[in-house]
Amino acid sequence: MTTREILSISTGRATSDGAGVSLTRLFGGAEPERFDPFLMLDEFGSDNPDEYIAGFPAHPHRGFETITYMLEGRMRHEDHLGNVGLLESGGVQWMTAARGVIHSEMPQQEHGAMRGFQLWLNLPAKNKLDEPSYRDFSPAEIPRMTLPNGIEAVVVAGQLCAEGVSQAGAVQRLDTEPQLFDLHLPAGTGLSPQLSDGLRVILYVFDGELLVGGQRLSKNQLARLSDQGELALSTSSGARVLLLAGRPIGEPIVQYGPFVMNSREEIEQALRDFRDGVFTD
Repeated sequence: MTTREILSISTGRATSDGAGVSLTRLFGGAEPERFDPFLMLDEFGSDNPDEYIAGFPAHPHRGFETITYMLEGRMRHEDHLGNVGLLESGGVQWMTAARGVIHSEMPQQEHGAMRGFQLWLNLPAKNKLDEPSYRDFSPAEIPRMTLPNGIEAVVVAGQLCAEGVSQAGAVQRLDTEPQLFDLHLPAGTGLSPQLSDGLRVILYVFDGELLVGGQRLSKNQLARLSDQGELALSTSSGARVLLLAGRPIGEPIVQYGPFVMNSREEIEQALRDFRDGVFTD
């Protein structure tokens, strides 16, 4: 049986977004097709409120979905649709911007750690101008499980099948089939999650060290894997890993800031709509 191989290993770059929130961009920007259907992954994490307190004031999105997974901290969401939500430690916010959302994400704390991830997931052309939607998932609504070998898993999206256990995540999507798992592997354990051939697989080690088919990934390294075969993960010292997988859309990707469409003309239309005040009509 073939095994999935690492195609590339990278580390993120320090940057800031919103009103000056410090973060690490793990991927996003150049050559987005490499990560299709995913567009961007940011990691934020700081004990210093000066690095997150300004938050993300009102801003637009069109053409994709945003997923925020909060490890530690509290963030308040508000949008033009009237949705208000509080994202807490262990919770997830899943927003489908589609034809257009204007929203803000502001910290609800003045001290302590704020840590988590934001992922951008593309939409196929047929869904880019659908009606937007938003959903908060509390920690209690997200399946958490301990596998027979002691590995702990948070199943945000998709279906985790491993060690004779199958667990559906809180979110399912037909076209892109996103799989989003937070895996905590104790020292001396291994895991072979079953993933369909053709899925784009990305691993990010945010604590410890991981072996992928015998190749080592260190803390803060991200790996893009081949799309066929079995996935074999193991660790001698323990690791915490974000596993992403999704079905590539295979359509042109044209991005301008918070707008992701299929052509330059569609981007120009989004800019006109926002300028003319009809972005969310």
